[in-house]
Amino acid sequence: MKKLHVLSLVCALELLAGVSAAQAQVNIDSLEAVYDSLELSGVTVTAAKPMVKMEADKMSYDVQADADAQSSTVLDMLRKVPMVTVDGQDNITVNGSLAFKVYVDGKPNPMLSQNPSQVLKMMPAAAVKKIEVITNPGARYDAEGAVGVLNLVLNKQPGGGAGGQSLDGLSGTVRAGVSTKGAGGGVFFSAQQGKLSASGNALFQYQQMKDTEVSIDRQSLADGTRMQYEQSTTQRVPFTMENLSLGYDLDSLNTLTASLGLTAFRAKVTDRPLVTLTGIEGRPLSYSYDMATRMRNTSLTASADWQHFFSADRQHSLTLSYLLSYAPQKTSTEQLYTDFQPFDFYSENKPKSLEQTLQLDYVRPLSPGHTLSLGGKYIMRDNRSWAEDRNVPHADGQSPQLSYVEYHHDNDIAAAYAEYAAQMGIVGAKAGLRYEHTFQKVSYLQGAGADFRRDYGNLVPSLTLSLSPKPTKNLGLTYNMRLSRPGISYLNPYVDRTAPTSISYGNSYLDVEKTHNLGATFSSFSQKFMLNLGLHQTLCGNQIAQYSFMADGVLNNTYGNIARQRNTSLTAFVNWLLGKNTRLILNGGLSYVDLRTSDDASIAPSFSTGSGSVAAQKNHGWQGNVMAGLQQTLPWQLQLSANVIANSKTYTLQGWQSGFEAFVASVSKSLLGDRLNVSLSAITGLHDGGSISIDSYSAGRDFTHRQHIRVPMSQLQLNLSYTFGKKGVQTREHKSRIENDFLEKKSDQEQISNTSSGM
Repeated sequence: MKKLHVLSLVCALELLAGVSAAQAQVNIDSLEAVYDSLELSGVTVTAAKPMVKMEADKMSYDVQADADAQSSTVLDMLRKVPMVTVDGQDNITVNGSLAFKVYVDGKPNPMLSQNPSQVLKMMPAAAVKKIEVITNPGARYDAEGAVGVLNLVLNKQPGGGAGGQSLDGLSGTVRAGVSTKGAGGGVFFSAQQGKLSASGNALFQYQQMKDTEVSIDRQSLADGTRMQYEQSTTQRVPFTMENLSLGYDLDSLNTLTASLGLTAFRAKVTDRPLVTLTGIEGRPLSYSYDMATRMRNTSLTASADWQHFFSADRQHSLTLSYLLSYAPQKTSTEQLYTDFQPFDFYSENKPKSLEQTLQLDYVRPLSPGHTLSLGGKYIMRDNRSWAEDRNVPHADGQSPQLSYVEYHHDNDIAAAYAEYAAQMGIVGAKAGLRYEHTFQKVSYLQGAGADFRRDYGNLVPSLTLSLSPKPTKNLGLTYNMRLSRPGISYLNPYVDRTAPTSISYGNSYLDVEKTHNLGATFSSFSQKFMLNLGLHQTLCGNQIAQYSFMADGVLNNTYGNIARQRNTSLTAFVNWLLGKNTRLILNGGLSYVDLRTSDDASIAPSFSTGSGSVAAQKNHGWQGNVMAGLQQTLPWQLQLSANVIANSKTYTLQGWQSGFEAFVASVSKSLLGDRLNVSLSAITGLHDGGSISIDSYSAGRDFTHRQHIRVPMSQLQLNLSYTFGKKGVQTREHKSRIENDFLEKKSDQEQISNTSSGM
């Protein structure tokens, strides 16, 4: 009789894993509640979960199911995520766009949204449980983020929530790593004691990158002058991140949760550039100088939530939430000249943002399978920037020349939404409507610029349809309109003069960017083969784009609502179990982008005439990326992973950037009953002695600009991790109800780690 019970259990688990899905209608989502392995009377049954879960409105990548999680960074893992691309300069795009928002555990992190590549390449993948790409967030989310939301769910023990089953105790993981370019470590824990539960993590990482080479060749077509620039930089980056979440059950129907998070990194870049100027008469002039750039970025978030359930099944609820975000930044540059220039140059720029959000959400089931959600939100955001430039003459007795800019940009946003969701057998639908009204105030306390106020409203629809003819197959269709409000980096009028013969500044008159998104997804899953396909179309008539032009012999770099963009993309993810110990993973995308200046292109009024006007331009072409990986179990249960990464040329309004190729491999071993994990990993470029080379080109009617970057990519890394405590401990997973992605749209310059690339 015991053997019969064991056989029945084996058959049931095989059905859940999709082995005999044709004979049993089982919801694949239920696999989330099943342990990956179950031991009973000497029999071990393994049930595989899909690494990628594709739904109509979002995609989830299970980081911890990937063998590379113990030896990679989050940025490395993003290269494997469908619809996400990471180029050779670590710029992240979602569906080909920079206009996405970043969450951590369902709430925004200002630093991640402003500096995603810089932070995520310092963050170990072991800290993240899964990565979600939410392409159609729905009416409950803010409309901000042209192509959606990238949500990082941190690695915490799964919880049953208040009123669910939980076990008292403590568990966690300690991690340490060292590489040829740095070192780091961290601790993650979950604890439960009666009605009180807690979870948190603390990370520290230090990285040093040497001998990154940058060369620039820029020509002015008006007078024939030429500027050539050469530099080799050293960059040092210490990074830290801490999060703490607490929860308490007041009773079976009321819960209180709170969280506190801190993210901070500093960067110091040193180099000695060589500049060669060729004048109209053709006589070259060369000079060099010592330059040091220091960056400091901090993000502090705090949230509190009260949730009330009207019934024991917890489907009918009311939630009141508060979120505070504070993000100060500081960038300082010093340029010390020993010849040619009669003075040294110093600059300091200190932008910061303070955001407070109050939100109310109400969810009510109307009938089985039908749910209505209503809510409102008010956001108060205060953006400030203070900047100072100083020219200090070499001769004694002279006073330094100073210039100041102090700029305030305040946004208050009031929003209300209604969303209806229905599940009718194999058919699902979700429709929502959201209204957002923005109150904008701009003030110039010091520096050139006129104060102004502006109010505007936006009505934002969203729709999702899904069809699941079998539990292992899903087809989805989506439409939504998304917004991208320009943030402080785009609006700041501070003029950055740190680059030779070029300047960069923002545009305070930018308008909100509106993007329409259409999407279709298909997902099929079995125990041996998984396929996910996505077809997406984005349309934007007033895209915020960076553009450059020559004025008085100086290259100006700024932004404007000047581009019309059409982007059609096809993404594919394949996970194929070729044999008992061999798995093939393929993630790739192909898109066609069409960019051209819009009919009503708007730029800063002070540069709207003469050589500063926007010339009609257009650019288009095919873009692609692929990651092909092999995971193999070797003798002694060694886990081998090898991946080849390749990106093609990408296009901008005024030019293009070349692609790159790289190879990543790791081998790992679990010991002490899987509590200790040891991994050794390596990464290298496929050209020029293990480096990657990126060329870019841009042109206007009066200039051409060519840039070459060589990044030494070869790195060897050793990681150790140890899990302590009870493996069976489950704690509540606390998640702020605030779904706030009103964070600034990122600029290309902010995502490039090399500070000289914008010269």
